[in-house]
Amino acid sequence: MSADFVVHIVDDDAAVRDSLSFTLSASGFAVRTYSSALELLAHASTLAPGLVVTDVRMPGMTGLELVARLKATGVSHPIIVLTGHADVGMAVDAMKSGVVDFIEKPFDDAALLNAVETARQRMAGDAGRQAECKEVEARIAQLTGREKDVFEAIVAGDSNKSAALKLGISPRTVEIYRANVMEKMQARTLSDLVRMALVRSST
Repeated sequence: MSADFVVHIVDDDAAVRDSLSFTLSASGFAVRTYSSALELLAHASTLAPGLVVTDVRMPGMTGLELVARLKATGVSHPIIVLTGHADVGMAVDAMKSGVVDFIEKPFDDAALLNAVETARQRMAGDAGRQAECKEVEARIAQLTGREKDVFEAIVAGDSNKSAALKLGISPRTVEIYRANVMEKMQARTLSDLVRMALVRSST
Protein backbone atom coordinates (compact mmCIF):
# COMPACT_ATOMS: atom_id res chain seq x y z
CA MET A 1 0.00 0.00 0.00
CA SER A 2 1.26 3.49 -0.83
CA ALA A 3 2.72 5.61 1.95
CA ASP A 4 0.85 8.49 0.29
CA PHE A 5 -2.25 7.13 2.03
CA VAL A 6 -2.12 7.06 5.84
CA VAL A 7 -4.82 5.88 8.23
CA HIS A 8 -4.83 8.25 11.23
CA ILE A 9 -6.23 6.42 14.27
CA VAL A 10 -7.61 8.47 17.17
CA ASP A 11 -8.57 6.61 20.36
CA ASP A 12 -7.84 7.23 24.04
CA ASP A 13 -7.60 3.49 24.73
CA ALA A 14 -4.04 2.31 24.04
CA ALA A 15 -5.14 -1.32 23.61
CA VAL A 16 -7.67 -0.31 20.96
CA ARG A 17 -5.10 1.86 19.17
CA ASP A 18 -2.63 -1.00 19.12
CA SER A 19 -5.23 -3.47 17.87
CA LEU A 20 -6.43 -1.18 15.08
CA SER A 21 -2.87 -0.33 14.12
CA PHE A 22 -1.86 -4.01 13.97
CA THR A 23 -4.89 -4.98 11.84
CA LEU A 24 -4.40 -2.17 9.33
CA SER A 25 -0.61 -2.48 9.18
CA ALA A 26 -0.89 -6.23 8.57
CA SER A 27 -3.08 -5.43 5.56
CA GLY A 28 -0.49 -3.06 4.15
CA PHE A 29 -1.82 0.30 5.29
CA ALA A 30 0.46 2.99 6.66
CA VAL A 31 -0.80 3.97 10.12
CA ARG A 32 -0.30 6.79 12.60
CA THR A 33 -1.92 6.81 16.04
CA TYR A 34 -3.07 9.60 18.35
CA SER A 35 -4.20 9.27 21.96
CA SER A 36 -6.71 12.12 21.75
CA ALA A 37 -8.56 14.41 19.36
CA LEU A 38 -6.41 17.30 20.57
CA GLU A 39 -3.22 15.42 19.67
CA LEU A 40 -4.47 14.92 16.12
CA LEU A 41 -5.53 18.57 15.85
CA ALA A 42 -2.03 19.61 16.86
CA HIS A 43 -0.85 17.97 13.62
CA ALA A 44 -3.80 19.07 11.46
CA SER A 45 -1.81 21.51 9.33
CA THR A 46 0.71 18.82 8.34
CA LEU A 47 -1.55 15.77 8.35
CA ALA A 48 -0.38 13.23 5.76
CA PRO A 49 -2.93 12.41 3.05
CA GLY A 50 -5.30 9.60 3.95
CA LEU A 51 -8.27 9.21 6.25
CA VAL A 52 -9.12 9.48 9.93
CA VAL A 53 -10.58 6.69 12.07
CA THR A 54 -11.79 8.08 15.39
CA ASP A 55 -13.67 6.81 18.42
CA VAL A 56 -16.81 8.76 19.31
CA ARG A 57 -16.48 8.85 23.09
CA MET A 58 -13.17 10.30 24.25
CA PRO A 59 -12.29 12.61 27.14
CA GLY A 60 -11.44 16.23 26.39
CA MET A 61 -12.99 16.25 22.91
CA THR A 62 -15.33 13.71 21.38
CA GLY A 63 -14.89 12.21 17.95
CA LEU A 64 -17.81 14.24 16.60
CA GLU A 65 -16.35 17.45 17.99
CA LEU A 66 -13.12 16.46 16.24
CA VAL A 67 -15.03 16.07 12.96
CA ALA A 68 -16.42 19.60 13.31
CA ARG A 69 -13.01 21.06 14.18
CA LEU A 70 -11.27 19.38 11.24
CA LYS A 71 -13.86 20.64 8.79
CA ALA A 72 -13.69 24.14 10.30
CA THR A 73 -9.92 24.20 9.76
CA GLY A 74 -10.22 23.01 6.16
CA VAL A 75 -8.96 19.45 6.66
CA SER A 76 -10.77 17.39 4.02
CA HIS A 77 -9.69 13.88 5.05
CA PRO A 78 -12.55 11.35 4.97
CA ILE A 79 -13.52 10.32 8.50
CA ILE A 80 -14.78 6.99 9.82
CA VAL A 81 -16.17 6.94 13.36
CA LEU A 82 -16.15 3.99 15.77
CA THR A 83 -19.31 3.92 17.83
CA GLY A 84 -20.98 1.93 20.57
CA HIS A 85 -24.57 0.80 20.08
CA ALA A 86 -25.96 3.71 22.08
CA ASP A 87 -24.17 6.17 19.78
CA VAL A 88 -25.49 4.88 16.45
CA GLY A 89 -28.04 7.71 16.13
CA MET A 90 -25.24 10.17 16.78
CA ALA A 91 -23.09 8.48 14.14
CA VAL A 92 -25.88 8.68 11.56
CA ASP A 93 -26.16 12.41 12.24
CA ALA A 94 -22.39 12.63 11.80
CA MET A 95 -22.65 11.02 8.37
CA LYS A 96 -25.08 13.75 7.37
CA SER A 97 -22.38 16.26 8.26
CA GLY A 98 -19.75 14.55 6.13
CA VAL A 99 -18.47 11.46 7.96
CA VAL A 100 -18.07 8.77 5.29
CA ASP A 101 -18.87 5.73 7.44
CA PHE A 102 -19.33 4.45 10.95
CA ILE A 103 -18.49 1.08 12.46
CA GLU A 104 -20.47 -0.22 15.41
CA LYS A 105 -18.60 -1.90 18.24
CA PRO A 106 -17.81 -4.68 18.65
CA PHE A 107 -16.66 -5.10 15.06
CA ASP A 108 -14.50 -7.64 13.28
CA ASP A 109 -11.36 -6.91 11.31
CA ALA A 110 -13.14 -7.41 7.99
CA ALA A 111 -15.62 -4.62 8.72
CA LEU A 112 -12.83 -2.19 9.53
CA LEU A 113 -10.72 -3.13 6.51
CA ASN A 114 -13.71 -2.95 4.18
CA ALA A 115 -14.67 0.52 5.42
CA VAL A 116 -11.10 1.83 5.06
CA GLU A 117 -10.58 0.28 1.62
CA THR A 118 -13.93 1.60 0.36
CA ALA A 119 -13.02 5.11 1.52
CA ARG A 120 -9.57 4.81 -0.07
CA GLN A 121 -10.99 3.74 -3.42
CA ARG A 122 -13.52 6.55 -3.32
CA MET A 123 -10.71 9.03 -2.69
CA ALA A 124 -8.66 7.60 -5.55
CA GLY A 125 -11.64 7.83 -7.87
CA ASP A 126 -12.36 11.42 -6.88
CA ALA A 127 -8.72 12.42 -7.32
CA GLY A 128 -8.59 10.72 -10.70
CA ARG A 129 -11.71 12.49 -11.92
CA GLN A 130 -10.46 15.83 -10.66
CA ALA A 131 -7.11 15.38 -12.41
CA GLU A 132 -8.81 14.35 -15.64
CA CYS A 133 -11.19 17.30 -15.51
CA LYS A 134 -8.30 19.67 -14.87
CA GLU A 135 -6.51 18.30 -17.94
CA VAL A 136 -9.64 18.68 -20.10
CA GLU A 137 -10.12 22.26 -18.92
CA ALA A 138 -6.49 23.04 -19.75
CA ARG A 139 -7.00 21.79 -23.30
CA ILE A 140 -10.24 23.73 -23.71
CA ALA A 141 -8.46 26.87 -22.53
CA GLN A 142 -6.22 26.61 -25.61
CA LEU A 143 -9.20 26.88 -27.97
CA THR A 144 -10.18 30.18 -29.55
CA GLY A 145 -13.70 31.46 -29.04
CA ARG A 146 -14.86 30.12 -32.39
CA GLU A 147 -13.14 26.78 -31.81
CA LYS A 148 -15.01 26.48 -28.51
CA ASP A 149 -18.27 27.13 -30.39
CA VAL A 150 -17.43 24.35 -32.81
CA PHE A 151 -16.40 22.04 -29.95
CA GLU A 152 -19.78 22.57 -28.25
CA ALA A 153 -21.60 21.98 -31.54
CA ILE A 154 -19.68 18.76 -32.24
CA VAL A 155 -20.31 17.21 -28.84
CA ALA A 156 -23.99 18.23 -29.09
CA GLY A 157 -24.19 16.00 -32.14
CA ASP A 158 -24.39 18.67 -34.84
CA SER A 159 -23.15 17.79 -38.33
CA ASN A 160 -20.73 20.16 -40.05
CA LYS A 161 -23.66 21.53 -42.04
CA SER A 162 -25.94 22.14 -39.04
CA ALA A 163 -23.04 23.59 -37.03
CA ALA A 164 -22.33 25.93 -39.95
CA LEU A 165 -25.95 27.11 -40.00
CA LYS A 166 -25.99 27.57 -36.23
CA LEU A 167 -22.71 29.55 -36.20
CA GLY A 168 -23.26 31.49 -39.42
CA ILE A 169 -20.13 30.17 -41.14
CA SER A 170 -19.52 27.80 -44.06
CA PRO A 171 -19.31 24.01 -43.65
CA ARG A 172 -15.75 24.18 -44.98
CA THR A 173 -14.82 26.63 -42.24
CA VAL A 174 -16.41 24.32 -39.65
CA GLU A 175 -14.21 21.50 -40.99
CA ILE A 176 -11.10 23.63 -40.48
CA TYR A 177 -12.11 24.57 -36.93
CA ARG A 178 -13.05 20.96 -36.21
CA ALA A 179 -9.57 19.78 -37.23
CA ASN A 180 -8.05 22.42 -34.93
CA VAL A 181 -10.29 21.32 -32.07
CA MET A 182 -9.35 17.67 -32.52
CA GLU A 183 -5.66 18.53 -32.47
CA LYS A 184 -5.75 20.89 -29.48
CA MET A 185 -7.99 18.56 -27.46
CA GLN A 186 -5.71 15.62 -28.37
CA ALA A 187 -8.75 13.66 -29.54
CA ARG A 188 -8.39 10.89 -32.08
CA THR A 189 -12.12 10.36 -32.56
CA LEU A 190 -15.46 12.06 -32.00
CA SER A 191 -16.00 9.66 -29.09
CA ASP A 192 -12.89 11.08 -27.41
CA LEU A 193 -14.33 14.58 -27.64
CA VAL A 194 -17.70 13.52 -26.28
CA ARG A 195 -16.05 11.73 -23.35
CA MET A 196 -14.05 14.87 -22.51
CA ALA A 197 -17.24 16.92 -22.57
CA LEU A 198 -18.90 14.44 -20.22
CA VAL A 199 -15.92 14.54 -17.82
CA ARG A 200 -16.16 18.32 -17.80
CA SER A 201 -19.91 18.39 -17.15
CA SER A 202 -19.76 15.78 -14.37
CA THR A 203 -17.83 18.08 -12.01
